[in-house]
Amino acid sequence: MRGLYFVTDRGLCGGKPLPDVVLQALRGGACCVQLREKDVSTRFFIEEALRIKAIMAPFQVPLVINDRLDVALAVEADGIHVGQEDMPYETARRLMGPKAVIGLSVETWEDVERAQSLDCDYLGVSPIFATPTKADTKEPWGMDGLARIRAFSRHRLVGIGGLHAGNAEEAVLAGADAVAVVSAICAASDPFQASRELTGIIHAALDKREKMGRNNGRSGIEKTRRTGE
Repeated sequence: MRGLYFVTDRGLCGGKPLPDVVLQALRGGACCVQLREKDVSTRFFIEEALRIKAIMAPFQVPLVINDRLDVALAVEADGIHVGQEDMPYETARRLMGPKAVIGLSVETWEDVERAQSLDCDYLGVSPIFATPTKADTKEPWGMDGLARIRAFSRHRLVGIGGLHAGNAEEAVLAGADAVAVVSAICAASDPFQASRELTGIIHAALDKREKMGRNNGRSGIEKTRRTGE
């Protein structure tokens, strides 16, 4: 899970049909789409998920369903994202199977420690900053909190909450492998351009972080050679 992670919000799309916004996000380079619906019927959710799954098929990008295991199973989605108050991760894994993409939100340090023993595919670090789209979460992590999790966790990290083109690079350099956005794409006048810009920023930051890591490693080797430490 590396790159731009798009989380849908129908209410923020204005007059734009959600499937069209998803398509533009994919064309702009999104590496994952999480379909999130809180106030629709199960039938509508399933029908919508099937429409979006068909749109996504040529892009070979995973469709992840937020919270609703029944919907994920009904449409044979690639995965599910669960929060701390949702179905336990172990149950979701048993029902979805070993190949499913399963993400787990972490909102406290205790969540991060418990997740260390789980074979989830990524941790959703939530929220990085306070945001109206994530109103039921704990205290924001901030970039320092994200960096602390990166130093501890063995999992891929997806940062979410108040992230956009202006701070996506900082999030990646702090440790996020993917940057999840909602309003930055849904509310954009041109979702394709917004997605393409974000994708470019995120991948450039990932390259930068990788080079910094290599340089730091070489610096450590040179120090050892010089000092004999």
